[in-house]
Amino acid sequence: MNFLAHIYLSGDNDLVTIGNFMADGIKGKNYRKYDRELQIGILLHREIDTFTDAHETVRKSTKRLHEKYSHYSGVIVDILYDHFLAKNWDKYCDTPLDEYVEHFYDSLEEHFDILPLRIQKMMPYMITNNWLLSYASVEGIAKVLEGMNRRTHNRSQMNLAVNELEEFYEEFETEFTSFFEELIAFAKEKLDYLYAQKTL
Repeated sequence: MNFLAHIYLSGDNDLVTIGNFMADGIKGKNYRKYDRELQIGILLHREIDTFTDAHETVRKSTKRLHEKYSHYSGVIVDILYDHFLAKNWDKYCDTPLDEYVEHFYDSLEEHFDILPLRIQKMMPYMITNNWLLSYASVEGIAKVLEGMNRRTHNRSQMNLAVNELEEFYEEFETEFTSFFEELIAFAKEKLDYLYAQKTL
């Protein structure tokens, strides 16, 4: 899953949410250097990724893109799924998306010093361009995919995947909706388990 889903699945604790958000930059057992709530977020992120990568429905979405985008297809599906979460946000959260995202950005700025350097460098662009809110529109997703393609020096051609999003829009949305219900339940169970552990 991409940024918005990971943030949403973290629950109401700001530090757990930040841990989840920054988890890709924390390798191996380095998570143990952080405070407990951040550790919970990092470990939750890993559990979500493992569950997602192995799920049949996600693989179905990925397979639709694989011939054209190869190993980048999984990254693309993560981004497309965040689109459907943002677009249908009011089904999953009582707080409007713009307010929710603003709170998250405020929390990032408040805890800037604990963020890995890569996240610190990325954060101003994320906030200025309001990536999380932009996911709700196809145009916003197109810009995200263009940015991802630039970071691969145009090798991935990910910017073209907006065409598949539009062509198979209903199929992707149906797959996201089905999968995300399962993921919500899985993440809640894992979060409860992590909170209950004396040591992580």
